[in-house]
Amino acid sequence: MRLVHLDLKGAAPRVPYLEQVFPLLSQLGANGVLIEYEDMFPFKGELEILRSPYAYSEEDIERIQQLAEQHKLEVVPLVQTFGHVEFILKHEKYQHLREVERFPNSFNPHVPDTLALLKSILSQVIEKHRRSTWIHIGADEVFHLGEGTDSKNWMSHNKGDVGTMYLKHIKEVLGFLTAQYWGLRVLMWDDMLRKISVGALRVALVARACPAAVPFITKYVESGFEAVWFASAFKGTTGPAQAWTPLSYHLKNHLSWLKVMQTVPRLAPLRLQGVVLTGWQRYDHYSVLCELLPVSIPSLAICLQTLVNGGFTEEAKRKVLDVLGLESVQLEQSTCEGRGAFPGVEIYHMVEQVNGHLKESILKAQEEESAIKGWFSPYHRKRQFGNPRNMESFGSKVLKLHEDWESFVRDLRAQLERIYFPDTVEEWMEENVNPYLDQLRDLVRDYR
Repeated sequence: MRLVHLDLKGAAPRVPYLEQVFPLLSQLGANGVLIEYEDMFPFKGELEILRSPYAYSEEDIERIQQLAEQHKLEVVPLVQTFGHVEFILKHEKYQHLREVERFPNSFNPHVPDTLALLKSILSQVIEKHRRSTWIHIGADEVFHLGEGTDSKNWMSHNKGDVGTMYLKHIKEVLGFLTAQYWGLRVLMWDDMLRKISVGALRVALVARACPAAVPFITKYVESGFEAVWFASAFKGTTGPAQAWTPLSYHLKNHLSWLKVMQTVPRLAPLRLQGVVLTGWQRYDHYSVLCELLPVSIPSLAICLQTLVNGGFTEEAKRKVLDVLGLESVQLEQSTCEGRGAFPGVEIYHMVEQVNGHLKESILKAQEEESAIKGWFSPYHRKRQFGNPRNMESFGSKVLKLHEDWESFVRDLRAQLERIYFPDTVEEWMEENVNPYLDQLRDLVRDYR
């Protein structure tokens, strides 16, 4: 299985955009999507507080699954059940379920309310995904586990460590799922398992599948796992505020995974069940947005085709260019030549402009223009005086630059609004455009 991860805890696309993206995924070789809803799920009743104001409707969730079915994509919902639950624990209503009172990252596994809450969250999500045969329970990066008073007490009374405590909670979650939803298969991330001994894992044998990496694979074989998945990345791993996707970096990541895959047959009876191509949209609920989906589609296409063809072969390259409507791809420069014909290509080109020229052109205007430095300094501007003769020498240039960027940004905003909800558009503009454009706006205002 080749699942493409849609991380909806930031920049969740409107459903009509997914209508364009799903056929593309399937054309490029994906056969599933791992959907991390977080606050975009239409939670009901007691849980309504968890919904984003822009959350998908129940009809949207149904539509997404129909689209997936139409394009032969298996839908795997992801529900975090231990760490990365800031979207839940930030609410006063659930504050008492934090492992450490100050931090909203992780659940306290010793409070009965934690499991009760997880059961209702899982139930609501699973009820709306009746066609799915898999569920992913997250369970990665459980920060501060073992630091809470309840955990310290538990460990001292049970001669236990953080690992056994972690497994105890995971087993409770799995126990609920297997009892309630017979035949539903469970996936989880494996970073927390890496620290746990073979003995403890064998006793718990938490699940039948989890993403892993080489040094750990033999450990999982010894622990009695029957299958593993791998998790690569096509975007969202090179910096929390990254705006442009580095192509060769992500291609190398997939080439490394292909090498790992070749080792799996030697580890029978273990088998490789699938790969998740992760595409993080935020590092966590509180961090800024990293690369937008339209910006990273060339990277996704390269990565998927690399997996399908066992390398970035000529055939893989040709397929990427054909499907995306491009003339060529420069891996080292992370650029693509040609107009492109993929969903959101306008945003791709415009973000390239912002990323490559906006800051540069504004700084250049201020730095290289000696009349600005000499006759229109922050000192002049603050005290509102200047020599008109010297000011006129740079005025028209600065006004033109300002006008050009303002009209460009209007177009960009319109394109973003077609794909994204208002909160995403605002956030992206404030993070990537305004810090530079505002300097130019202020300069023009003072000049006038």
